[in-house]
Amino acid sequence: MNLLRKKRVLLVIFIAFVTVLFFRSAWMGTWLYPIPYKDVIEKHAKNYEVDPLLVAAIIRVESNYKPSQESRKGALGMMQVMPNTASWIIEQAKFDAVTLEDLKHEPEPNIQIGTWYIASLLTRFDQNKYAALAAYNAGPTVVAKWLQNETWDGSIEQVKKIPYGETKNYVQRVVYYYNKYNDIYGH
Repeated sequence: MNLLRKKRVLLVIFIAFVTVLFFRSAWMGTWLYPIPYKDVIEKHAKNYEVDPLLVAAIIRVESNYKPSQESRKGALGMMQVMPNTASWIIEQAKFDAVTLEDLKHEPEPNIQIGTWYIASLLTRFDQNKYAALAAYNAGPTVVAKWLQNETWDGSIEQVKKIPYGETKNYVQRVVYYYNKYNDIYGH
């Protein structure tokens, strides 16, 4: 009986060891958390000085990398940019060759527009990525009011104070995927 117990303990230890190896391996991480369009993301992230893993995390939460995604509210493409916001970005950034129709179906212009927008939000909110993410979801004017009125301090530690449940959840989900991507891909 004692021998059988030792075999069971060794089997449990072996299974635990294999499980740790399996889930901590890089190939498993890249399989569970792939980054489609990685070259396009890196190109535009570099151009606008944004962390490409942040862009990838936004895309993962917004559309799970589906290029033709359109929300019930009308947000377009992989980065789910609202048409009015997209038109403003096209004008501000002088993306004359980009149309709203391009944003609906083409990954590259959608990633370019969304990355430019997150870069502008990071600038507006002094490189505070949590405030920029909240603004990407709820709008910059609303987030600026939260910060000004001290409704929320812009930190991840106080994210539960964000008044909009959707935005609170959005920030938490993007940060979750950002951290996963950082663990797997690093910089």
